[in-house]
Amino acid sequence: MHSSALDNEPHRAAASSADPGRSSKMTRAATIALVVVLVAELMDILDQSVVLTALPAIQASTGAGPGAVQWLTAGYSLTVALGLITGGRLGDIYGRRKVLLIGTTVFTLASLLCGLAPGLGVLIAARVCQGIGVAVMIPQVLATLHVTFDGANRSRAFGCYGAVLSIGSVLGPVLGGLLTEADLFGLSWRPIFLINVPIGLAVILLGRRFIIESTAAKADRLDLTGMVLSAVAMLLIVFPLTEGHTHHWPLWCFAMLAGGLLVLGVFLRQQQRRRDDAPLVVLSLFEDKAFAGGLSAQLLLGLLCGLFFTTWTLYLQHGLGMSPVLAALAFMLLAVGELTGAMIATKTAGRFGRHLPQAGVVIALASMTAYGLQISGGQADLTLLAMTVPVVLLGFGLGMVGGPIADLTLAKVPHESAGSASGLFNTAMHLGIAFGAALTALVFFAATGGSLGSAVNRDAFTGVLWWVGGALALMWAVMFFLPRQVNSQAD
Repeated sequence: MHSSALDNEPHRAAASSADPGRSSKMTRAATIALVVVLVAELMDILDQSVVLTALPAIQASTGAGPGAVQWLTAGYSLTVALGLITGGRLGDIYGRRKVLLIGTTVFTLASLLCGLAPGLGVLIAARVCQGIGVAVMIPQVLATLHVTFDGANRSRAFGCYGAVLSIGSVLGPVLGGLLTEADLFGLSWRPIFLINVPIGLAVILLGRRFIIESTAAKADRLDLTGMVLSAVAMLLIVFPLTEGHTHHWPLWCFAMLAGGLLVLGVFLRQQQRRRDDAPLVVLSLFEDKAFAGGLSAQLLLGLLCGLFFTTWTLYLQHGLGMSPVLAALAFMLLAVGELTGAMIATKTAGRFGRHLPQAGVVIALASMTAYGLQISGGQADLTLLAMTVPVVLLGFGLGMVGGPIADLTLAKVPHESAGSASGLFNTAMHLGIAFGAALTALVFFAATGGSLGSAVNRDAFTGVLWWVGGALALMWAVMFFLPRQVNSQAD
């Protein structure tokens, strides 16, 4: 059952209608609450990528080697992946608003420490602390949307969530480059972290006022054994996937993967035994084919992102010889398309169910095919203007996917399991990105052999597009497990 600390139904954010096509105006308090949780999500997405364009400046100012600097991204993403499942359950037990605000506080303080860090060691430690804050904070976003909004407002809220995903994934590297280049107050790269401080404070203050508290009645304590087992399993799986290429896939990478799968099996068995005793993961969620299918689609979406965006950046700069500014403009074209697609998902308010994200996948696949044919035909002569149409359409298709997948996956999840479901959903994305990074090493870097030659990079990227197309086709197929229409679980 869904319980509110405020017990104030007029203050409840959503429409009471379960009809996704019915229009119901969102209250002012609900709108502010929606903006607050989405800004929290945006901070996470930006901080995953904002550091990328600042790495050369950080390396120059600290004198660190490439291996040490890489931990500024790996330490953050690995910590997030380890804690998402536990973070989701913490919200179920102790209150999703409370846990979101605690996570935001940790993230904000860690961002301040990043901006003031005297050296690389402190900076890496602060990035890990940022990851801890995000792992606690982010599962509460989807869980809060799920338990707070109903009917048409629910689908609109998830549509806005998809728009934030689209904007943040592209804006991060651009914002990082602009802030570093601006050298505000002579601080070089530090503003990319310090900017989180006022934003984080605003989330904390407004969140206390406008987000309605909710908890799960049956989750009265944390499964500590499950928490340790899940974290160890994720560490043993994600670490070798992200670091394997750097170390040329030594034997220990495969040993860790095998150990991770073994620990994962032990974890699932332990959760099955605790089925009626406040488990960390509510395994009964997987009895709903929509939830299992949605997690599979989210995993494939993460794989696609992890594989495409890294290789596309290298293709644009090394394959076509574009400057970083022109490459950033290409990403902005993609972002415009994604934002437009996400707005379509928001405006339709869930009326088309799974048909909308499936249509988005078809558009993305057709655009990817057209782009591949352009690359094969134009080769080194392909300009930013010439690729505008397929790139914008690719973004448009992908923008129709993110929000609706989340909406449809969580539609029938009981409110008392919202945190657990949200943690699993976010973990699927991070696992997918890790698999995409590993696949990048196999299908792109192996093809280039470390060469930065334009022809080699173009050929390697063309091969990547086949894999991305396959992921899109498989994603379209698993979406048949999603419901035809949104029909959210009532209390």
